Amino acid sequence: MKAVRIHEFGGPEVLKIEEVDRPAPAADQILVKVYASGVNPTDWVIREGGNDVLRPFLKLPMTLGWDAAGVVEEVGSDVTGFKRGDAVYGEPEFPAGGSYAEFLVSRASQFAHKPATIDFTTAAAVPLAGLTAWTGIFKCGKLQAGQRILVQGASGGVGSFAVQFAKAKGAYVIGMASNANLDYVRQLGANEVIDYRTQQFEELLQDIDVVLEASPLRDNRERLKAVQVLRQGGIFVTANVDHPFDEEVKEALAAKHATGEAYSNEARGEWLEEIAELIDSGKVKVPVARVFPLEEVAEAHRESESWHVRGKLVLQVVDKVFAHADD
Repeated sequence: MKAVRIHEFGGPEVLKIEEVDRPAPAADQILVKVYASGVNPTDWVIREGGNDVLRPFLKLPMTLGWDAAGVVEEVGSDVTGFKRGDAVYGEPEFPAGGSYAEFLVSRASQFAHKPATIDFTTAAAVPLAGLTAWTGIFKCGKLQAGQRILVQGASGGVGSFAVQFAKAKGAYVIGMASNANLDYVRQLGANEVIDYRTQQFEELLQDIDVVLEASPLRDNRERLKAVQVLRQGGIFVTANVDHPFDEEVKEALAAKHATGEAYSNEARGEWLEEIAELIDSGKVKVPVARVFPLEEVAEAHRESESWHVRGKLVLQVVDKVFAHADD
């Protein structure tokens, strides 16, 4: 089978399409024929050698990709929730990964049935960013209906989903983005939008229940401003686990009896099922910025590295865009 592999860390030029053996599923795994794979900043961070958090887990050579949609080809002996031919989407295991490939194996618990109303290419844009948003705002942020959430980086892959999930669950959503993306964030459902370049959000907001740092900015001075807008006992969550809170941020959180948490994405099939229901009900749209053929994987990485992508980038692993498993 074809797979995009790296044998050394470096720039996009280290991405190589190779022929490798098709994997076989263990007892708790499924073998998925991959139709499409999402492209995420995590992918090129790992391609470059990872950060302090990721680096200890990386072993060369490796197949990149932690976002997939496709069809179940084979199920392990202990798997009961899927059968051959099921259309699925999910997040392959880290660091094994492998969604930049024609087939992958993963624990069945990290996949769910694909939303019925979208095709495989669109579904592949959901798992990693969607689950990162879900983990942050609901598991860590404990967001409830009627609460106020500030999403920093609201036009990006994670932020786009966070705005929609929070709104779908009845929260009041404030999205921060650049001026060029403010209308887009409004279209996602944000109740208010803030231009992070020209507006001082710390002067405009107060008594926020949850702040989600979904932007790539790693700056504890900006985090201090975010803590400033929290209510007493509020929650600040960030997916930037490679950039710890400094002492000043910790002290500011303590002064407000607030919680600060840097969290890692959790790949749970039951959350993906909930997300699929929101998509099929029309409450959540999947923002796909651009689709690349597998052969243009290096160009997809270059575009992702620009940090100017609105929504998600996707690799189309098969030649045809399928809507359903039997097409």
